[in-house]
Amino acid sequence: MNTLPATQPPGWLRIVQHPLARLLLIGGPLFFMMGTSSGFQGQFAAQPVVRLAAVIGMIILSFAIYVGFVRFVERRPVSELALAPVVKELGIGLLIGSALYAGCVGILMVLGMYRIDGFNPISYMVPEIAGALSSGFLEELVFRAVLFRIVEEWLGSWVSLIVSSFVFGFLHLINPEATLIGAIFITVEAGILLAAAYMVTRRLWMSFGFHMAWNYTQSAVFSGIVSGNAPAPGLIRPTIQGPDLLTGGQFGIEASLTAFGLCTATGIVLLVMAVRRGNIVPLPWQRTE
Repeated sequence: MNTLPATQPPGWLRIVQHPLARLLLIGGPLFFMMGTSSGFQGQFAAQPVVRLAAVIGMIILSFAIYVGFVRFVERRPVSELALAPVVKELGIGLLIGSALYAGCVGILMVLGMYRIDGFNPISYMVPEIAGALSSGFLEELVFRAVLFRIVEEWLGSWVSLIVSSFVFGFLHLINPEATLIGAIFITVEAGILLAAAYMVTRRLWMSFGFHMAWNYTQSAVFSGIVSGNAPAPGLIRPTIQGPDLLTGGQFGIEASLTAFGLCTATGIVLLVMAVRRGNIVPLPWQRTE
């Protein structure tokens, strides 16, 4: 019996579906959107409502670009943004992300390095919503949905974990008060945690939640410095004194052994869960299909 040959995609589509081409074609525009969102936050710093509206607009546009690319270039369902588990997985990410940062502060309080001097009005928590949304959604689209996912499909989970973590961590060196220690710590603690959250679920919602909640709790609640950026007052008026390796110094608590220990441990737990669920993509030469 004769069988019809499988239909080959056109040559141009095979070219743009190559991992390197996809990294450039979708990663480039989304990286530009991420930078534009950061620019809007600085431009409208004194207008929190306009700032929030601009960031939400950039997020919606970025999601539309990503979904369109996956559907029409990669030609597959956008399973990493499946809506059914959004409430559960985003909620878990928000809860654990905020708990991790609060845990870091709790350790510093026990050590006498973080003292609460008073409280600001709740309105001080509003401006940081835009920043948390921007970093949570746009950075995760770039570094997990694009960089980690595509490199993982190409070279496997462990190579992708190393590549995406390194790029994510060391790009923080462009921040105003960046330090090499801070970049290294973020490479490990956040690179593992955020990628593992995607690996264990094969969706992005938990990664979104971790990133948003950490940044918002850090800035809007505890008045911490976010990854070497300019400090802004939040709900709590603190005094933070202690060795930089424990407090993070001018980079923020991400550059501390406190955050390094808690976040890396959580990331490793998620990695173990991903392994047990069979969610690890092997190296190319180890694949049977």
